[in-house]
Amino acid sequence: MTDRIAEPWGARTPYAAGQQWPERVDTELADGVDADEVDWSQSAAVLHSNGDGLDIASHDGRIVGVRGRRVDRVNHGRLDPKDLFGWQANNSSDRLTVPLVRERGRLVESDWETAMDRIVATSQALLRDIGPSAIGFYTSGQLMLEEYYTLGVIARGGLGTNHVDGNTRLCTATAEWALKETFGCDGQPGSYTDVDHADVIALYGHNVAETQTVLWSRMLDRLAGSEPPQIICVDPRETPVAKAATVHLAPTPGTNLALMNGLLHEVIAHDWLDHDYIAAHTIGFEALAACVAQYPPERVAEICDVPVGDLRRAAEILGHAQRLLSTVLQGFYQSHQATAASVQVNNLNLIRGMLGRPGAGILQMNGQPTAQNTRECGANGDLPGFRNWENDAHVAELARLWNVEQAKIPHYSEPTHAMQMLRFAEQGSLQMLWVSATNPAVSLPELHRIRRILGQTRLFLVVQDIFRTETTELADVVLPAAAWGEKTGTFTNADRTVHLSEKAVDPPGQSRADLDIFCDYAQRMDFRDRDGAPLIAWKDPESAFAAWQRCSAGRPCDYTGLSYDKLRGGSGIQWPCNAEHPDSTERLYADGEFWAKPDYCESYGKDLITGGAIGPTQARAANPDGKAVLRAADYTPPHERPVDGDELWLTTGRTVYHFHNRTKTGRAPQLNDAAPEAWVQLSAGDAERRGIRDGDPAVIRSARGCVQARAKVGGIREGAAFLPFHYGYWDTESDGHHRAANELTITDWDPVSKQPLFKTSVVRISKGAEADRSGW
Repeated sequence: MTDRIAEPWGARTPYAAGQQWPERVDTELADGVDADEVDWSQSAAVLHSNGDGLDIASHDGRIVGVRGRRVDRVNHGRLDPKDLFGWQANNSSDRLTVPLVRERGRLVESDWETAMDRIVATSQALLRDIGPSAIGFYTSGQLMLEEYYTLGVIARGGLGTNHVDGNTRLCTATAEWALKETFGCDGQPGSYTDVDHADVIALYGHNVAETQTVLWSRMLDRLAGSEPPQIICVDPRETPVAKAATVHLAPTPGTNLALMNGLLHEVIAHDWLDHDYIAAHTIGFEALAACVAQYPPERVAEICDVPVGDLRRAAEILGHAQRLLSTVLQGFYQSHQATAASVQVNNLNLIRGMLGRPGAGILQMNGQPTAQNTRECGANGDLPGFRNWENDAHVAELARLWNVEQAKIPHYSEPTHAMQMLRFAEQGSLQMLWVSATNPAVSLPELHRIRRILGQTRLFLVVQDIFRTETTELADVVLPAAAWGEKTGTFTNADRTVHLSEKAVDPPGQSRADLDIFCDYAQRMDFRDRDGAPLIAWKDPESAFAAWQRCSAGRPCDYTGLSYDKLRGGSGIQWPCNAEHPDSTERLYADGEFWAKPDYCESYGKDLITGGAIGPTQARAANPDGKAVLRAADYTPPHERPVDGDELWLTTGRTVYHFHNRTKTGRAPQLNDAAPEAWVQLSAGDAERRGIRDGDPAVIRSARGCVQARAKVGGIREGAAFLPFHYGYWDTESDGHHRAANELTITDWDPVSKQPLFKTSVVRISKGAEADRSGW
């Protein structure tokens, strides 16, 4: 039996281009548990964004294991190591089981009446004395569709606040905006099945081997079969993807846009173009060609510090591909000029006509399991159903759906992004923040500032979670929530596949499903529509799903053809699923028609350099037919960059064994033992110049803080260092010896997507002393 810690991707099942990916069912049960003696409940994975279909095993009221769903289109039975072992966190003895409230500076056990009374009283006082702008919500990428939609209705239709965002702002806001900029709307054009057909797979800042192991297994099985695809990898680290690549480009951090402009230059200069597709389905080609003409290979090689021959070879492979699949993730999304660089990936596929057919697609990937739902349902700043806040007709449609006054729904400015909400809290205008299923006291940049903001006495902080975290310790009220497997709902993965997750066991103690908590708050606040009926008319997941279906009708993310019954027993199903597409939609834009028409689009777009909004009048004049837009942008250097040989670029990221802040994976012995502590990775040359050997203690300093970690030497380009971001302080006494990567990161964000930049901070690294190891 394969050791799935040592071999995260499992055994190979090779297949050839155009064949169906073979099945392989992965199973993990607690010791002594017989598969024939357990109850099985349908679900999907929530410790990454792949959306692997799985079944939950339960016995005597406890989760005792999982198995992959053989019939599921996403994974054909395979599971990620985090799925195989992460379920153990549900059974942890330190689960939150009762509400907590702050008394005399300490959190003490309380009850639901007391906790909710405090939240409601504060909400009502702020609405009366200041208005809805005093209240904000910061949610997750791990709740369910029904919960996000309910939260969105409460925030916009009930309170009328514009301050709603999720921690998906940190991982995939750029994915959303890259799609909006090119296609006028969110929604992944490609499908995971494109891996089965592609002859070239290009991964831009996407360490799929560790972020989505099952998708990488699919690629590995193609590589092991006949007619394997060529792989292009863009990453400063020598990841497993890079080791398998035909060409590995390791640019200097912060230069992704220059690299993409160089690749586009070569494709255009050699006329590796689909002229008919460009003419029929796009606008902006002349401006794009003029821009990238300034980025010949020699100039780009100098900016990015990559071999010019490798750049030319990568462009040649991309230019001759017959079926090109392009994927993008955090290496682009969390770096300088994030949206501009990601849009160029779209441009490359478009000018080659690589869209809407098997093997030819784009996946602007997600980082979290339900990130797509935050964007669809309006829990990350957007209006529900991919509606355009600048389009009065869209706002009026939403007002009719909720039966509220149009003026009640905030649309006077762009919705407030997370970093701006924290700034408002810092200044004192935002006085209540409700955080659900996330841990900003570890995950946001420049942590000393974040702790100071969240810990202000003038900020009323509500935290809704399944464990005590660094953020709950700063809260005024803590609400115990039900976890995955303890509630029913749906969620959607990165290639638009919707899964149903059934309740397998009851939550512990007094914990409640997030949907129940939000509905309880709405009832206590007595939110009403124009006719005096309850604004939130649903109480259970299936009714909430039906309400969402009505909201999605006629929009790109149309769920009207789905139902709980349709999702039971088989595979997940891709949206849009409706009367026109009753069995799902595998790929978007197969007919060359996009969701970019001015009356229908989700966004009119922004300037890629400044982030300045493109107005409706300009958008209508430029693109009345709703074609895909080829947006160009010039490279500019990052705001912070090394100034001498002692300074290095810092990038942060994931390890295959952990998810987010380890609140779940850190409680699974197999996963925690595989990666119990943070480490810092630096090149052999950079290590030697600092007198650091593999395994030595190292001290990493930036202008914002200091972190200590063991050194891991090799596997990364010169001039760069890497820290995993998972490690906080909930399971250790730090004694001032910090290990959270975000002690070091800069408060800066992309001008378009407003996604924080976790990969372009500057640090100095020195050898630490063994005596500094207390708390390690």
